[in-house]
Amino acid sequence: MQNPSREEIKKVLDESKTIAVVGLSPNPSRTSYMVSEAMQKAGYRIIPVNPQADEVLGEKSYASLAEVPEPVDIVNVFRRSEFLPELAEAYLETDAPVFWTQLNVVDEEVFKKLTEAGRTVIMDRCIKVEHAILK
Repeated sequence: MQNPSREEIKKVLDESKTIAVVGLSPNPSRTSYMVSEAMQKAGYRIIPVNPQADEVLGEKSYASLAEVPEPVDIVNVFRRSEFLPELAEAYLETDAPVFWTQLNVVDEEVFKKLTEAGRTVIMDRCIKVEHAILK
């Protein structure tokens, strides 16, 4: 598994505007909330994907990626690695060009499958940290 270069990741962050966050918790003490809040404050539109929540960070939450009614630039995943094969299938049904997983969320087979499908995949990296380093 080889993540894109820092230059490529910077380009992704520069060109992206909308991030669907799978597993975004409505609990402000959870990492997914803190990272998404920081990205929202940095100017990105955050779309929560969490069947347990109605709204997070002032945005309507959707039960699945399939229910998100607008184009998304990045699908950012805050779920455990064992959920990645199922999430990858749902992701391939979208037009989102980038599939991004947070720290310690890795699946080599999913990485291979999505890159072979022509998608950009970034795994095991915190989007907030990358944004802070590259902006």
